[in-house]
Amino acid sequence: MEKHPYFFSIFLLLGWCFGCSDAANQVDYHPMTVELISLMKTEPEVQKLLEQSIERAKIANPDPKTNPIQSLEQYLKFVSNTEKGMPWSLYEQKDSIEVYSDISKSLRYFYFLINQPLPELEGKGLYNNTIQFSEPFVSWLTKFNKEWGSYLSSEESWNDSYYQLAKRDSLFGLNSSWYESPSNWHSFNEFFARKLRSPEERPITSPEDNQIVTSFADSRPIGVWEIDSNSVLVAKEGVPVKSATFRSVSKLVGEESEYADVFKNGTFLHSFLAINDYHRYHFPLSGVIKEVKLIPGLGVAGGLLEWDPANQRYAYDPTGIDWQILETRGLVILDTENYGLVALIPVGMATIGSVNFEDAVKEGARVQKGDPLGYFQFGGSDFVMLFQESVQFTLDAPKMENGAGYKHLLMGERLGSLTLKD
Repeated sequence: MEKHPYFFSIFLLLGWCFGCSDAANQVDYHPMTVELISLMKTEPEVQKLLEQSIERAKIANPDPKTNPIQSLEQYLKFVSNTEKGMPWSLYEQKDSIEVYSDISKSLRYFYFLINQPLPELEGKGLYNNTIQFSEPFVSWLTKFNKEWGSYLSSEESWNDSYYQLAKRDSLFGLNSSWYESPSNWHSFNEFFARKLRSPEERPITSPEDNQIVTSFADSRPIGVWEIDSNSVLVAKEGVPVKSATFRSVSKLVGEESEYADVFKNGTFLHSFLAINDYHRYHFPLSGVIKEVKLIPGLGVAGGLLEWDPANQRYAYDPTGIDWQILETRGLVILDTENYGLVALIPVGMATIGSVNFEDAVKEGARVQKGDPLGYFQFGGSDFVMLFQESVQFTLDAPKMENGAGYKHLLMGERLGSLTLKD
């Protein structure tokens, strides 16, 4: 076996961490896991909090079949396997792979382990008192996600057998006419950010009418919220929610932006993209681009995540309106001329969190509704739109039959409409 370049540091660190267990296993840890071990040695509090989080995860779900990581040593092996692992193979090993379901389980479990409330972190101004939001662990986690993303952009991460797995899962739509030739995919991320075969696969509703707002991506609309006079999101009842720190629209846009406060008394909308969705986003309105920015964020899990014992699953709820400020996101300010400024904010949540713009997306460029805006690489994804107070945005997408939320839309379908206020 070829010796890992980090062999001697691993030997010393694991001797500290586990009492110098089998050296043959020590050489198998990948670099970001070695870095975590080193971090625990220099910052003992990180090890303490991580062990407590694993213990609390065992209390929340004591079943080792659905919660197989029962110790710090098992967690390190799990993290190391993830560094060079396919997203559907992290949670459980089995003969039959269901790509969508297994990716969903894997990602939820990955964050469940580090999403346990810890008393030591209360009152520290964190989004949640869990280790995933606490320094220095969160900086390691963010770097880990980027390194995993690099692997998933390598040719090692894709082959014909992986393609056949995804093709068998009808949720990805690979048997439809929608997508480009799979011969264009040389990595997992090229598959994940796959292009359409032609623009006709996603016709644009009312392309010449800016009163009609189209869906920027294949996604499910979550809802609309008001923004108050301090640029803070408010609940539907009109009461400010939580703190301005995590509800601040100015911070979401980026306080260094000259447009940070132009959405006071305006409207906030967001939609959620599922793992199987077409992960390229397009302009929902026509106009002139005034500003383009990428805003680095943390590699944390947006929304709520917990073990659901009744249904024996890890339940994820992305419907909150505060976690986007923490994530890596893009910002495009679009001057729609007749309907004011609109902020387009793709949010690359959770693992990887890759937000990318097309080369043609430049300040001063005139764009048409439906033009390509950018794409996400692997990770959960969300998209936020902000409207100014001079317009009324009405979310009129079709609702579910049971009335619980909105139906999933394809890019280009009608999302809502704009009217000028008196």
